[in-house]
Formats: sequence, structure tokens, C-alpha cells
Amino acid sequence: MWGSRDRTTQVTCIACGETVPRREAREYDKEGDRYDRVDKEFEFLCKPCHGDIDTQPRGNLETLLTESGAGEVDRSEFLERYAELATERGPRSGRER
Repeated sequence: MWGSRDRTTQVTCIACGETVPRREAREYDKEGDRYDRVDKEFEFLCKPCHGDIDTQPRGNLETLLTESGAGEVDRSEFLERYAELATERGPRSGRER
């Protein structure tokens, strides 16, 4: 169906930073569509962190984080971008309407 995945490699949990075998991790797709695998690289959560995540709807939070440069720019630039975008979009920008 999706082809085989190499579960022998090591991956790093994006929540705690722990390096674990791939077979002990869960895929995380910040774009929210884990089934569309074309040209996509996944991030990973270790099983304990995956169990701790809140599965409630997050509205456009991932979009806002991505547009703010999360994980790609330094902390101060990210926070500046995030604050600017969140202010533009109003108080409900990260929640379901």
C-alpha cells in the first residue's frame, strides 16, 4: 500500500529530544495529512510523548507555526513572526470555529 518503512533507523522525538529506534516512535505530520506521503518528510514522537499529546482539534495552529518559521528560524525571529501573525488573525486564529 505505502511501501515498506525502514523501522531499524534511529529518529529524534520532536517533543523531548530523545533518540529512539524508529519502531518505538510515531510519525507526526505538522501538515495534518499523514496519508499523503508524496515528497513528504515526517517528524517523530517517541511513544510516551505521543501518548501525552492532546488530540483535540487545533484549528490552524500548525499553519500558524509553519508560517512563523517554527524549527527553521531562531527563537526571537519565530516569536516575532508568530506574534505578528497571531495579532493579524485575531484571538481565535489557533482554535476551531
